Amino acid sequence: MKTTFLTGFLLMCACTLAAQSQPNTKTISVEVTNSWSKDKSDAPVVLKIKDLQPGFRVRSAVVMNGSEEIPSQLDDLNGDLKADELAFVMDIPAQSKKTLAITLSSAQTDKTYPTRVFAEMLIRDAKKQKHAPTQSVTVPGTTNFYNMLHGHGPMFESELVAYRVYFNQKQTVDPYGKFKKGLEIKESGFYPNDEQLARGFGDDVLMVGNSCGVGALKGWDGTKATHIEPIAFRTESILAYGPVRTIVDVTVKGWNYQGKELNMTNRYILYAGHRDLLVETFFDEPLENEVFCTGVQNIMGNETRSESDHKGLIGSWGRHWPVNDTVKYAKETVGIATYVPQKYIRQEVKDKDNFLYTLSAPGRDRFHHYTMFTSCKETFGYPTPEAWFAYMREWKEELQHPVQIKIKN
Repeated sequence: MKTTFLTGFLLMCACTLAAQSQPNTKTISVEVTNSWSKDKSDAPVVLKIKDLQPGFRVRSAVVMNGSEEIPSQLDDLNGDLKADELAFVMDIPAQSKKTLAITLSSAQTDKTYPTRVFAEMLIRDAKKQKHAPTQSVTVPGTTNFYNMLHGHGPMFESELVAYRVYFNQKQTVDPYGKFKKGLEIKESGFYPNDEQLARGFGDDVLMVGNSCGVGALKGWDGTKATHIEPIAFRTESILAYGPVRTIVDVTVKGWNYQGKELNMTNRYILYAGHRDLLVETFFDEPLENEVFCTGVQNIMGNETRSESDHKGLIGSWGRHWPVNDTVKYAKETVGIATYVPQKYIRQEVKDKDNFLYTLSAPGRDRFHHYTMFTSCKETFGYPTPEAWFAYMREWKEELQHPVQIKIKN
């Protein structure tokens, strides 16, 4: 009798443990619609985990379009090691919709997808010529950390383009142009050697100087763009490394600006298949009447041109030396474009270094804009200013027609 009871008790315990070891899963149907008149390629789709209401901690996900799996990634955006967003890109024809099955799981997975983006930030030991990867660095605002990082800040890329964000008061976005599509930064480190250049690697294509470079957010003093200073602390971090998007944060605390003390984060998001950056700017409390600016660099030199639709879109095109070494490196021709949603725009302005829009968001704690560039060396890009300015108009129209996402259950 006792043996029978003990056997039954142990069996019950074993069943309970087996049940507890089984992962929790939930499958959600999500409808993605392209109501625009043109096909979309690598359209970003982002779902907040809390909106999917899984009821458990999500450690992996599978996105299915019928029998086809779409590569995706889970991103932790606040550093608590828990997924906040599920992101992927997909092709979707004009005026059509697709219903996806998304399965969330509490189990971790070792599944990998093709890497279409890359991000890296390296602390450098100049004496030993060694580098160590780091995910985030915070320094006092008075610390000159610019030369302590290889590449002077976080570096990130898609197959089309690469960027870096300077770790100093300029916080400038600097571009790296490519001859052919592919990932290069892990090997070249933004500074290709002669052998890599001979193999067709790209390199730095713009001397940004004191400008906003490619769409960096700046302060505005009424006549010109200003750097992000003085501040108490500056942090630059990589939040997501891929395989389908990278996310880089640049945070300043205690920015003494226009009579206020601001805590601000600029978040740069680059998707696979894209040359453009989504730049989201956050504050820890609602803004009042502070005015900022962004736009495109006035590329000083030959063939300098600019174009604006006076409704948030601004572009420039020019040819100039990308670095001080004008013997080894040739002049580079670059096109830049920035788009600011019209609801944030105060006025269109310019200074010695930039073509700009000033912007503000009273009562809001965030705003966003978009920016991108092309290098004339690209075999897949836009070789003339006419082609570039035409594309930037198409780009704005596409940004104004994002896919619509509906969670069905």
